[in-house]
Amino acid sequence: MSPGWRPLSGEAATRAPPGSTPRVTRRRSSRIWCASLAEQAIPPATPGRILRLALPALGVLAAEPLYLLYDFAVVGRLGALPLAGLAIGGLILAQVTTQLTFLSYGTTARAARHHGAGDRSAAVAEGIQATWLAIGIGLGIIVVVSWAAGPVVGVLAGDPAIAGPAAEWLRVAILGAPLILIAMAGNGWLRGVQDTVRPLVLVATGLGVSAILCPMLVHGLLGAPAMGLVGSAVANVIGQACAALLFLAALHRERQRSACPIAIRPRPEVMRAQVVLGRDLIIRSLAFQACFISAAAVAARFGASSVAAHQLMLHLWNLIALMLDSLAIAAQALIGAALGGGAATAARAMTWRITRWSVVFSLLLAAAFALGHATIPAWLTSDPGVLGSVASVWWVLVLLVPIAGVVFALDGVLLGSGDAAFLRTATVLSAVLAFLPMIWLSLLLDWGLPGIWAGLAVFICARAGAVVWRARGDRWLVVGADRQNRSPRG
Repeated sequence: MSPGWRPLSGEAATRAPPGSTPRVTRRRSSRIWCASLAEQAIPPATPGRILRLALPALGVLAAEPLYLLYDFAVVGRLGALPLAGLAIGGLILAQVTTQLTFLSYGTTARAARHHGAGDRSAAVAEGIQATWLAIGIGLGIIVVVSWAAGPVVGVLAGDPAIAGPAAEWLRVAILGAPLILIAMAGNGWLRGVQDTVRPLVLVATGLGVSAILCPMLVHGLLGAPAMGLVGSAVANVIGQACAALLFLAALHRERQRSACPIAIRPRPEVMRAQVVLGRDLIIRSLAFQACFISAAAVAARFGASSVAAHQLMLHLWNLIALMLDSLAIAAQALIGAALGGGAATAARAMTWRITRWSVVFSLLLAAAFALGHATIPAWLTSDPGVLGSVASVWWVLVLLVPIAGVVFALDGVLLGSGDAAFLRTATVLSAVLAFLPMIWLSLLLDWGLPGIWAGLAVFICARAGAVVWRARGDRWLVVGADRQNRSPRG
């Protein structure tokens, strides 16, 4: 449908030239015709189209964890205390910033709707407002964390010898908080306009700068000052500044190219809508954190082998989640665009097509982990006690992967539709009624690591039931460029 076309309705529809037939004679028929044209304009979610969005998104998701491993390797040459300081400081920074992923996921959902409606300028405007939010929240984080760094690090570290380096690293690294959030917002609106390649290039450029500077500033290579652990934080902030500037430049270019003027000033009503969506995603994220922190605490009660095995398995689970999340990001962009363009039927068909492909991919992952049941753990540890504990829960992980394929795909679909409130409620209820009771029963009844991972299995199955039930209904199928104040379409 041409962006400039507006259906005629009411009296205007009857004022056709003599001898001609009005294009639309009734309001309802105009809506049906618009929806019909929208359905025809939405291309199908073919495997190639999904992969073109998912693979670069996977690169962005994997880039940060890979860089953190590199950072640990560089700092590790300084000794155990600096490495422990990096671990504590990095944990605090990660916990603060990961609660704000709504700046990427929420912005994707809102921008995708405008993109699907043929209004790229409005999609870019969502990016501008998300960027203002990122700057404001980021500056607030700097103030709060700088003030609380000493006491918080002291509680987590327990040892003043570790707390000192950790606080020193954190006070420098936290300066990058607004920069990290600007990059999140940039990822969000670019994914919303179905461009996942540019974010990969921009993120990789920023991390590349950090990767070059990190050993130079930590160890004093090539004439650079040897700053020790603080050099790692400085390198991180410089790289984050490069990435943030590149995302801001991309936003500026899009604004200049736009056929319609895009306001650069903050718009409180848009930011308020983004924060409402973000509130639900933050609560959902906190539910995840409560579950996994509780699981780690209970695993520690069963001894060193159990907690080490739990962490090893959790790293593998996070790797699987990373790969499946790339498909969820593709689902977000595609579903948001379809609903923004008024194509509810196409969005429903796309939902199950994406879910089927996610299940196929997850079955391949499950098969790989099943075949590697003896070799994969042995690559990661040689401790017999840890290997024994891993073996006790390995097949739970394998069986969960295909179910997770359904959960992640439909999470992406519902996030793309802006149905964050439902996802919040479903996740919190699944955590409170399924995962957390199983974790604490494992401690009380001495079920050990198998009980903890049975809790994860119940949690994933409960979420799967919730999102499948939701996706089969109509309440998430809200069409139009703005989800607010709209009714579901079947």
